Amino acid sequence: MQALTQLSEEEVMFRDVVRRFSKLEIAPLVRQMDEHAKLDPALLRKIFEQGFMGIDIPEEYGGQGGSFFQSVLMIEELAAVDPAVSVCVDVQNTLVNNAVRRWGSAEQKQRYLPKLATEMVGSYALSEAGAGSDAFGLVAGAKQDGSDWVIDGQKLWITNAAEAGVFLVFASVDATLGYKGITCFLVDRETAGLKVGKKEDKLGIRASSTCEVVLSGVRVGQSAVLGEIGKGYKVAIETLNEGRIGIGAQMLGLAQGALDHAVAYAKQRKQFGKAIGEFQGVQFTLAECAVEVEAARLLVYNAARLRDAGQEFVQQAAMAKYYASTIAENVASRAIEVFGGVGFSKEYPVEKLYRDAKIGRIYEGTSNMQRVVIAKHLLR
Repeated sequence: MQALTQLSEEEVMFRDVVRRFSKLEIAPLVRQMDEHAKLDPALLRKIFEQGFMGIDIPEEYGGQGGSFFQSVLMIEELAAVDPAVSVCVDVQNTLVNNAVRRWGSAEQKQRYLPKLATEMVGSYALSEAGAGSDAFGLVAGAKQDGSDWVIDGQKLWITNAAEAGVFLVFASVDATLGYKGITCFLVDRETAGLKVGKKEDKLGIRASSTCEVVLSGVRVGQSAVLGEIGKGYKVAIETLNEGRIGIGAQMLGLAQGALDHAVAYAKQRKQFGKAIGEFQGVQFTLAECAVEVEAARLLVYNAARLRDAGQEFVQQAAMAKYYASTIAENVASRAIEVFGGVGFSKEYPVEKLYRDAKIGRIYEGTSNMQRVVIAKHLLR
């Protein structure tokens, strides 16, 4: 029986392409993008040119026609160099593209998928001030006016908002129906009444844009409804279940990147006449980190394989995100300790990875929410 981490020849080739791209094109820009809190536009164009923004979009729409697992491999490899770039690509593939591909009408697919694969960034506008872990506690509303819908509301902490050309906006068409009134709308950036507001000044993943999105009298037609009226909760739940695997892959890649930096430094840094990697205390630290990273990889890959096989994966996705986000923080912290004083400075990359790791336990479902999901599946 092959290990879950075993990759096919095609998957290895794809992973190596992403790894090479990350080292050559992303690595030289990481510090600059972090300091300026902005994704380099030229880099974003190169990411599109590589096909990374449309991995499992069918070839007929200009995508790569790949698998969900390939998206996970890509997210992991990008995150090993820069988690901020990784999350931009992650949201595009696991949330936005995924939702349009699964619930979009023929017309919506034809209109949006070719652009999402080649030039347009998408954004997933669900969260609000009072709708975080309680995702369906949103107050954004959509009222019917003739054959149109008029949307009003304020979305917060929206990833990719600064670059996005289209937003998946979740709003309630009838607050008395609770979550059964929630509907998903495809709203173009240039639509009158949509405004991208304040950009958050964040601890980590700073190059990834996180903004307020204000909708004031935004008018869209029936053709903007993604899926069915009142079924937006289904779009959200099912895409976020898969998105958890993506975040797990991001945290896995981050942890692997931190471990790689620590190992390289332990080989070349000398104290007391020998490399610090020869001291058992450092060896034990690196060994523990390696075990945690490999365990996280097994969980993430298993969840992704189950999803591609059409099998139940929700509990496994929650486990993958919960564990990978936990060990990412731990591994990045211990990597700084291996570096010692210089690890605390911005001269070396591990302090950034440590800052980037914190969000993994928060977004797309906090660690406590993952525990809830795991426990419910155990007890049902």
